[in-house]
Amino acid sequence: MTTDTATATYKNKVTAAFNGAAATYDRLDVEFFTPMGGRLVELADPRPGERLLDVGCGLGATLLPAARLIGDRGRALGIDIAEAMIEEAGKEAARQGIANVDLRVMDGEHPDLPARSFDLVLGSYSVIFLPDARAALARYADLLADDGRIAFTSPVFTRDTFPFLPPLFTELIPMSLLEHLPEAWHPEQLQKQLHSWLEDPADLTAALEKAGFTDVEITDEPVIQTAPSGDAWVTWSHTQGMRLLWQHLPEDEAAALRERIVTALDALRTDGGRVRFEVPVRYVTARVAR
Repeated sequence: MTTDTATATYKNKVTAAFNGAAATYDRLDVEFFTPMGGRLVELADPRPGERLLDVGCGLGATLLPAARLIGDRGRALGIDIAEAMIEEAGKEAARQGIANVDLRVMDGEHPDLPARSFDLVLGSYSVIFLPDARAALARYADLLADDGRIAFTSPVFTRDTFPFLPPLFTELIPMSLLEHLPEAWHPEQLQKQLHSWLEDPADLTAALEKAGFTDVEITDEPVIQTAPSGDAWVTWSHTQGMRLLWQHLPEDEAAALRERIVTALDALRTDGGRVRFEVPVRYVTARVAR
């Protein structure tokens, strides 16, 4: 399989997964994307009248609070590869009465947009998962006006933890389960695609500088994730990126994994209250170098 074919296959699988999850995505009483998106917006500091682009906007956890801050004189564009996500984001913007938002189905790796047409590019748990994210960063630099900024989030990757999930899941999910996923998600590919430039802040800074950015700031902070129960968290995980893993696991392995996760998370509840645990998140901001 050629690189182009593998990339297209990967994107088709991701698109299908998120189209299927759009109706319930981030709507199952599990807190994560909303507080993470809010914190990213704080660090990105959108200003009245600015033009902003949100890459992989989902239902708008980052896009919509940012759009409020730029006000009526500003304009916010959200793009997502999944058409159903764009449709749901439009409904959410209307529900919240936010009128300065445009939404388009678009591949975030190759945004078909005019050069220097934005003041701020955002990407929460989206930009870094593109097949060639480092090349995409250079394209975002081209989209930014002089002195424009970029701000995005990433998991905090370490070699000894299961990718994308908090450390407590490492003992619950054998790394071997990744072998059931498409090739792009196999451990050796993840090491090449993600760890090779995102694990060490120095490598991440170098990648951004090579892409045309300067004044890189990296902040690692935990997001407190909460859920009504372990079972609720697992149901929620079927609507997120982990949906790809659930879809590809053999039935017996999926059932065993669900039981392990539910048991471990329910053990975190106090007096029948909500499950609470920390999720390490990396917040990255930079300015275009012109």
